[in-house]
Amino acid sequence: MTRATYDTAEDRPADAVLDGRRVLVTGGTRGVGRAVVLTMARAGAHVLTCYRQPGPAVDSLRAELGATSGDHRLVRADVRHDEDVRDLIDECRARLGGLDVVVNNVGAFAPKPYPELSRAEWDATVDGNLTSAHLVTQAALPLLSAGSSVINVGSTVTSIGMSGGAHYTAAKAALVGFTRSLARELGPAGIRVNVISPGRIDTEAMDDLPPEVAARQRALFASFSALGRLGGTAEVARVALFLASPAAGYVTGQNIHVDGCV
Repeated sequence: MTRATYDTAEDRPADAVLDGRRVLVTGGTRGVGRAVVLTMARAGAHVLTCYRQPGPAVDSLRAELGATSGDHRLVRADVRHDEDVRDLIDECRARLGGLDVVVNNVGAFAPKPYPELSRAEWDATVDGNLTSAHLVTQAALPLLSAGSSVINVGSTVTSIGMSGGAHYTAAKAALVGFTRSLARELGPAGIRVNVISPGRIDTEAMDDLPPEVAARQRALFASFSALGRLGGTAEVARVALFLASPAAGYVTGQNIHVDGCV
């Protein structure tokens, strides 16, 4: 199974450039988040992203951004915690002077059969997928103005369910309701709020598996899609680019599935 990649600057839609716009992406060093960071930076935005732990993914992203025009920065922050969120938004204020786009990409999921699901595991999943988006969005509001865009990263699991994922599904479903309500509340200020719900996406997590296991999983997950393949991270990122751009000026309160029709 060939991974779909569309990562070059030439692939960006002509009407979705972000020249000079200021973007915050949470959890931007791996997977979909990394693709969003690089896609928006290559579209002309100034991008600030955060990570929880240092490592090779952080170092390689820093190098890629260093070779991309614009003012880009990586900040260590755990957006499940109020104090880290305050520091992160203070850095956005000091470094960028404001924000035009917020992408709440951070997520957390560890499968667990429902009868065995502990309160601590429930709380950690809700904090990682829902509370983090609330904390970042609320703290960022003073930096946003008319024309700004908030993009939450959800999951198609909210439509189809998942055995062993009741906690994750509940948190992502709540994120959709959160988005819809914020779209109504912030709309009068000219701030748009949307959700992107990816399906099965081919990320580095697959590459971390033994090759034979990864091949079986890619084939299995591809069979669920009408297109017969997994999605690429850049394909999700290009939807985020659209939602961040003036091209999506009348799009708000929407849950956009990027799942190949599962």
